[in-house]
This record gives sequence, C-alpha cells and structure tokens, in this order.
Amino acid sequence: MEIKKFDTLRDLFSYCTDTFKDNKAFAYNGGNSYTYKEFGDKTIEAAQLLSSAGIVKDDKIGILSQNMPNWPVAYFSAVAFGRVAVPMLPDFSESEIKNIIEHSESKALFVSKRLLYKIPKELMEKLNIVIEIDSLEILHTAKDINPAPEKFSTPEDLATIIYTSGTTGSSKGVMLSHRNLCTHLYASFKLRPSFEWDIWLSVLPLSHTLECSLSMMLPMMSGASVYFLEKAPTPSILVQALKEVRPTTMLTVPMIIEKIYRASIVPKFQASSITKALYKTNFGRKLLHRVAGKKLMETFGGRLRFFGIGGAKLDSEVERFLLEAKFPYAIGYGLTETCPLLAGAIPSMVKWQSTGPAVHGVTLRIDNPNPETGEGEIVAQGPNVMMGYYKNPDATEQAFTKDGWFRTKDLGIIDKEGRLYIKGRLTNMILGPSGENIYPEEIESIINGHSMVAESLVTESKGKLIALVHFNPDKLKALMEATEEALNAYYHHTKDQLVKSYEDKKDELVKTYEEKKDEAVKAFNEKIEQLKKEVSDYVNSKVNKFSKISFVVDHPEQFEKTATHKIKRYLYHKKS
Repeated sequence: MEIKKFDTLRDLFSYCTDTFKDNKAFAYNGGNSYTYKEFGDKTIEAAQLLSSAGIVKDDKIGILSQNMPNWPVAYFSAVAFGRVAVPMLPDFSESEIKNIIEHSESKALFVSKRLLYKIPKELMEKLNIVIEIDSLEILHTAKDINPAPEKFSTPEDLATIIYTSGTTGSSKGVMLSHRNLCTHLYASFKLRPSFEWDIWLSVLPLSHTLECSLSMMLPMMSGASVYFLEKAPTPSILVQALKEVRPTTMLTVPMIIEKIYRASIVPKFQASSITKALYKTNFGRKLLHRVAGKKLMETFGGRLRFFGIGGAKLDSEVERFLLEAKFPYAIGYGLTETCPLLAGAIPSMVKWQSTGPAVHGVTLRIDNPNPETGEGEIVAQGPNVMMGYYKNPDATEQAFTKDGWFRTKDLGIIDKEGRLYIKGRLTNMILGPSGENIYPEEIESIINGHSMVAESLVTESKGKLIALVHFNPDKLKALMEATEEALNAYYHHTKDQLVKSYEDKKDELVKTYEEKKDEAVKAFNEKIEQLKKEVSDYVNSKVNKFSKISFVVDHPEQFEKTATHKIKRYLYHKKS
C-alpha cells in the first residue's frame, strides 16, 4: 500500500476533504454526523469566523470541549489556516484553563456549552472572539477588529501547543510543528495502516496527543469514520456504544482494560470449584482465557481488529490474558513531546510486556545503563520530537541530552531484537538501602492483582516502602453488610421492645444498641486491618527482598488521575 506523505496539516485537510467527500468522517454515536465534504465546509466556516475577528497567522486558538464532531472542525480551523491550536483537557480546573489561555496568549477560544462555566466573563472579554463549539455560534467578539487575510503554514511552523496534564504537578506547553505531526502520522500509518472501511470509536479526550494524532488525524489519511460518545464513557454507555458502532479500531489506556478484566473476567474463573481448579493448570488457564477472549470480542462488537493500548504500562497479568485470549491488542509507547509514538507493535507483533521496536524514523538509546541489568534512561531522536516547551527555554534545555537526544525520563531496556521494555519512571524510581533500583509500578501491578484491591500507589517514607491501597468499594460494601447483619437483626428486635416498654427500659436498650453498633464498627475495622495484612503478605511473597512492603495504608477514595488515567503521584508523596 502506498502511504500518502503530507508536509503540513493543511495538506492532510485538503486531501481528505477532496478525496473522500462522501465518506462519513466524524459522528456522534446515534446522533449528528459529517461527511468529509461537510467537515471541510464547516471548518472553512469556522476559519472565516476567526478571520473576521482579526485572527492572523501564528495566533493561538484555545479549544475547551469534550469530544464531538465539531472538535476536529475547531482544530483544523486553526492548524489548516496558519494558526496554532491550543487544546485543553476538559478536566482542567478553572485556574489551569485561565493560566493556559494567558500563558499561550490565545486570542480566540472554542468552548462547549458543557464547559462554558469554566470561563469567567472577564477572561472572555479579553479575547478577540469566543465561539460555542457545539453550534459555532459567536458568544463574544471584540469591537473595532479588522478582518485578517488567510495565510498558510510551512512544515517548520508551529501547529499546536499541548499543555501536559502533569503527573509531576507542573504543566508545560509542548510545541509541535507541522513536520513533527506529519512525519508521526506517516510512521503510524506505516506501522498500522488505516482503510476506508475502518470504524473508529473514540473514548479518550481529543485534547490529549494520543487521541488527537491516532484517533482523529490517522483515520483522515484513509477516509475512515470516527464515532464519539455524547456522554461520559461509563461501563453501561460504553457497552451500548460498542454494540451499536461495532468498531474495527479503538485506543484506550491500561486502566480501562484492567478494570474490565478484574471486574468481569476474573470472577468467572473463580465462580465454581471446577473452573477454579482448571484455572490453576497451564492448559486450563489458556483454555479459559481463549473462551473468555471470544466473549470479550463479542462485547466489543465482533469486528475489532486493533485495540491499541498506550499512556502507561499494561499490567503483566492482564496482558497475559489478552495474549492467550488472542484478543487483537497492540501496545504503543510515547509521550506528548513525541506526538506521541516512539515505539509500538501491532497485534501480530506483540511480545509479552514489550512495547515493541522503535517506529519508522525514530532511534532509541539507553543512557547510563546499569552494568548488571542493562536498564537505563530511554532517550530518543526523530522528526517527531517536539520543538521545545513554549516560553520555557530552561525546561527545554533540560529535556535534551548534551548531544541532542530527547530524554523520556522513563527507564527501560532494549533486547537484541530491538524491542523496548519499560521498567518504570525515572522520577518514580526508589533507591533501595543498598543502592537497588526499586520500581513502584512493578510492585503496584502485583498489589492490584489481589482480588480486594481496586488500585494502589507505592511510595517511600523514612526508608520504608508504603503501599496506599484503595480497596474495591463493591467488595467492601458486601463486607460491611455482612458485619452489620447481626446489628440490623438486633435493631429490629430492640425496636419492638422499645415500643412496648418505652419508659422503663428505653435507656438500657439504647445503651445496648449503641454497644452493638460499636461492636459492628470495630469488627469492620478489624476486617480492614486483616485485609491490609493479607495484601502485605500477598505482595511480599511475590517480590524480591528489597521490594517488600513495610506498611499498607487504607486509602478510602480513588486516586486523582491524569487524562490517561495515570495517578498523580506528586499529590500523595506527602501523605506517606
């Protein structure tokens, strides 16, 4: 197959709107949709609104919206007409959005009805134009503005500034050029070609590089269709969408498939003594995985051919299931700063726990490798590596080695066949008492394999490893109900007695009830302590001696996460 090469995103826009005019381009599942011609017309309409408000070449255009067919319209009204798109994650706070608009010096804003409340009036009034993205209706325009002439970009021009969600607590504006994005699209298409008949289901935010590049622009190269969800992808909404859309392709992050595996698949393996015993054998496990894989394919609509997973390391147990289930999953590795793909594998190439080899045009190297393990920092070179951080030369300088390679700050190894294996995040790595490299992600993967655990985070305090554990709320609820059963029975009994002998026995019965209540709470707390010990024993039986957990701390709430569902670790180190 001949792969089309583009120099700018204007070229991509012109190609797809001319070549695939009648193909369905972007659609809401069960709702509005655009053909490629209609997408082109709407984009030109939006671009003219920007021109009428004096928005010239290289001006910054903010986009604050959930996924919808008009999201690509807003994006290409910027990048295909010489302007710079500044997408913002819908989950960003009002203060983060204000900082991004001001730091990027955005002069225009597309904002959805749903997120309009995050834009204060005084901020809106500073902009040349504010457009409601749902309808392309103008919400605000500045007075006495002269219309701007259209000018297009060159390959070296800035196309977008993407502010990172910041697992380290500080967002930086990643500058990606037209050349960065177009060479990345070529490499991605070369790895995994898209076809006109492909149906994509987009569930991750388009404001994130992974979804924007690979679930919006890559389908445009072949005239494929992309479906969005009008509502948040809760399990019930996602299952219904999968049934209706029956996608051939979708991208996701590890946490989504890990939750499906632990909530819907593992319990079935433990449902009876027969399947439980069978699952303990190598043959039995593979057989059950294969059966479960066929059912999972049916859940995903039956014609899935590419289930891309990226954004974080995939749990080893979950990946073994996908591999043995013959589910068409694929692994990708990269960062916002690299558009994002650096390495990847298609379903026929996957190897357990590897991200696959470097993609076309990218060279990977391991810096400062450990002489015993070969582990070191992954650094990269390629045409998809960012221009730098916007208005932050110090951070840009620190992001590159002295010889010009981009520092990923991830630790890994490369095998003899060129496959990359991620070991952990350099900034997350914990140095053991005797200089050992401890990767919390690997310990967390084991903890999360415990049937009562929903998610976890391993950190360090005073030389000890601490595991913050969020127990499965549904299973905890069942546990609580069991401990309260006796209390409820006693309550109904004493209630009847209270009615019969209210005056003379009221105080005595209330006191007894309170004592029983205290006993139930005490019993529940004891069960939590027992669970914490079980988890500690469970993980410590599976890790090396310097990775053993000293304490397990119950974390009642879910951990706060980034757009790709990575825990914001910096929020929890202080709690250790």
